Amino acid sequence: MGALMGGGVGLTIGFIFGSWSIIRGGAGPRGFLATLSQYMLSSAATFSFFLAIGSVIRSDSVLPPHFQAAQLQLMAAANVRSKSEGAQLMKARWDAEKRRLAAFSQ
Repeated sequence: MGALMGGGVGLTIGFIFGSWSIIRGGAGPRGFLATLSQYMLSSAATFSFFLAIGSVIRSDSVLPPHFQAAQLQLMAAANVRSKSEGAQLMKARWDAEKRRLAAFSQ
């Protein structure tokens, strides 16, 4: 998918910059079509190469992205606590810290 997107973007950018270069400096000895196609193909190859690498790096997982998003949402919902549960957990941690400090000072 990255290669296809890069190819499309590269062809468009190659057309724009190639046309501008031909307008500014002339077509050269090979002619208008050959010069423009060289700009477009080299730009398309470069963009598609880098976007293909980027898409491979980004999709380097076992699960598809929509399953990963669902999994993260479910995991986040499991870690949500009510205020009373959070207060009980905090009190338990404070009591454990007090006992630890009391044992350390004796």
